[in-house]
Amino acid sequence: MKITIAGAAGGEVTGSAYYVQTARGRVLVDCGQFQGSRKSEALNRPPTGARLKLDAVLLTHAHLDHTGRLPLLAQRGHRVPVYATQATIEMTALILRDSARILASDAERKNRKRERAGEPPVPPLYSPQDAETAIGLLRPVPYQQPVDVAPGIQAVWTEAGHMLGSASIQLIVDEDGRRKKVVFSGDLGPRSAPILKTFEPFHEADMVFVESTYGSRDHRPFDQTVEEFVAIVRDAIQAGGKMLVPTFAVGRAQLISSLLGWMFREGKARPFPIYLDSPMAIEATEIYAHHRELFDDEALKYIRERPLREDLKSMKLCVTAEDSKQINFVEGPCLIMAGAGMCTAGRILHHFKAHLWKPETHVLIVGYQAVGTLGAQLVGGAETVSVYGEKIAVKANVHTMGGFSAHAGRTDLLAWLEALAPARPQLVITHGEEASRLGFELAVRERYGLAAHLPRMGATLEL
Repeated sequence: MKITIAGAAGGEVTGSAYYVQTARGRVLVDCGQFQGSRKSEALNRPPTGARLKLDAVLLTHAHLDHTGRLPLLAQRGHRVPVYATQATIEMTALILRDSARILASDAERKNRKRERAGEPPVPPLYSPQDAETAIGLLRPVPYQQPVDVAPGIQAVWTEAGHMLGSASIQLIVDEDGRRKKVVFSGDLGPRSAPILKTFEPFHEADMVFVESTYGSRDHRPFDQTVEEFVAIVRDAIQAGGKMLVPTFAVGRAQLISSLLGWMFREGKARPFPIYLDSPMAIEATEIYAHHRELFDDEALKYIRERPLREDLKSMKLCVTAEDSKQINFVEGPCLIMAGAGMCTAGRILHHFKAHLWKPETHVLIVGYQAVGTLGAQLVGGAETVSVYGEKIAVKANVHTMGGFSAHAGRTDLLAWLEALAPARPQLVITHGEEASRLGFELAVRERYGLAAHLPRMGATLEL
C-alpha cells in the first residue's frame, strides 16, 4: 500500500488530500482547497496530477480545505462516487456552490482590470457547473458501519466532533492475504465544545494520520472564553459600538448564535440587535436544525426547554446585499456576524472598511486564521490593513477567542490518540504549521513513546 500526501503537509494547514493506492484499489481521502496566502492558493490543482486513477473519494467533513478541489476532479472528467455522511453531503453542496460563486465573481473583477490593461481574460479555478457535477457524485454513508468503497478496501466513519457531519475515517485494506488498517483523523473538535457530540476514536490501526492545527498548545478553557465573551459584549453595549465577528458560516455562526441566545435567556445581557449577515450561514443553520441526531445531550435538553429562536427575537437574517448595506445606518450597539471566517472575502470586509478605524468597535476573532490572511494580520496586531485596496487604520479592539475554536488543542489531540497508542501504529503528523507539528511530535513521543513522521508535501509512504 502506498499513500501519497497531496496537501496539508510540510507546514501547510490547508488543502488536505491523501491518495491511497493498493494492489486492487485507489481512493482519495479528502480533496481540499489550499487557502490563505497567494503561495498557498497557487498550489490548487488536481491531487497527484492529471493521470490520477481513482475508484472513489472519501470525505472527512465539508470545510473547503477538505472538499474544495472536488470540482477540479470533475473538471478533469473524474466521475467516481464521493462518500460522506449525510450532513457532510448537505454542507459540502452548500460550501462548493458558495466557493464557485466567489471564484466566478473574483475572476470577473480581475478580468475587468485585465481588459483595461489590454490583457487576455483568465478563467476561475472552477465553474459553478464543475461544482454541480461534483455535488452530483456525493453518496451518503452511515456512521460506524463498514462500507465497500473500492476493490479490497472498506471504510468506516466515526464522529470527529469538529463540525456537523464531521468524521474520522478508518480504511480496512485486504491485500496479498493480509489485512491492514489506516486511520485518518480528519479535523478533530475540542471535547469542551457545545452543540455537537464529542469525537469517538478508533482503537486499531497500523498507520495513523493525525491533524496538528493546534498540536503545540491548548486553547483557553471554553467556560473562561464564554466569560470573556460576555464581558466584551457588555463593554461594547456600554460604549455603544459595533461588534464585528468574522464568521465561518458552518460551525462558528451557529455557536455564537447559541451563546447569544443563552446570554439573553440567562439574563447575562438584555437583547440587542444581532445581524446574521451571511446567506450561507443562514442556510447552514437550517441544515443544523435538520440534524439534531448529531447534537450532544446538553444541546438537546436546552432546545427542548425552549426553542432557541425565542431567545433570538432580536436577530435579523440578512439575505440580500441591500440588507447588508442597511446595517451601516444602524445606531447604537449591535453584533454583526459575516463571512468570510478568515477575512479573505465576503461581507465582513465591507463592515471592516466602515468600522475598523473606530475605537468603539470590537472585533471578535473566533476561528483559525491562516498565515497571510487579513484575519491573521489583525490577530498579529497590525496597525493598518488593506481592505479593497484602501489603507484602513486599525483602531478597533481586536479580541482573539481561541477557546471558541472548532479544532482540538494539544491535550484533546493526545486524548484522541490514546485509544490508538497501544496498537503502536506508524504515526504521521500533518495539517499543521511547522511549529505545531514539531510541538505535537514531541508531546506524542513523551506521552506514548511513539515516533512520528512529519512528511513534506508530495511524499509517498509505504505500508
